[in-house]
Amino acid sequence: MVKIGFNSPAAPKGAKGALLVPEPDPESVAVSGGDNATGRCLFTLLGLAFILSGLIIGGACLYRFIVPKNKIFHGEMRYLDTSVLPHTPETEAPYFLAFEDVQFLGDKENVAVINVPVPDFEDYDPAVIIHDFELLLTAYLDLNLDNCYVIALNTSVVMPPRNLLELFMRLATGSYLPQTYLVHEDLIVTERIDNVDQLGYFIYRLCSGKKTYKLQRKEMLKGIQKRSTENCHRIKHFANNFVTETLICEP
Repeated sequence: MVKIGFNSPAAPKGAKGALLVPEPDPESVAVSGGDNATGRCLFTLLGLAFILSGLIIGGACLYRFIVPKNKIFHGEMRYLDTSVLPHTPETEAPYFLAFEDVQFLGDKENVAVINVPVPDFEDYDPAVIIHDFELLLTAYLDLNLDNCYVIALNTSVVMPPRNLLELFMRLATGSYLPQTYLVHEDLIVTERIDNVDQLGYFIYRLCSGKKTYKLQRKEMLKGIQKRSTENCHRIKHFANNFVTETLICEP
């Protein structure tokens, strides 16, 4: 008896026992590739958004702390020098005028920068004055000498920052011109300050690269201080309802 066998029509010739792998669907491949591309685009956009937000926030902080954002207030006062004797109608009138500009800086507007211009006819030095209410320091930059002088903030002469701002806001209107008086303040140079890094950002920016000296009030020094008026310089300014003549003398 002869046995006759037949090959399965599903099996290809010469591929006995081979596993058939189905071909991938072209549509499913296209969909998968599109999802990956979309995801990459989303991650890229998200990263760019984070970078841009960082640049915006950083730029805002830099502008806030470095670029002055407050306006400059111009003020002038009419004052009477009560040290002029005798007191007569001729010596009491007319009043003298004092001019200056002030700008409030810092995160809480707790730093006042006062610009004292060159006087028209009086023998005073132009100056830039910084009152740092946070560090309780005052710095004078004598523009004639290009020297800096630093002393503890005198709260009996300088108004608190909010009151000082209100004063200059009234002066800036031009309708408020107080008739006030002149007080005198004697300061003595005591020592050289070699490192101004510890005086705060604003005073450092004012005095960096300049000869800087520490001041002391005359009445707080022990003993009799002999000085020559030739070694003294006067700065007339105001940070209160009165005008102050600051006399800075070297021993």
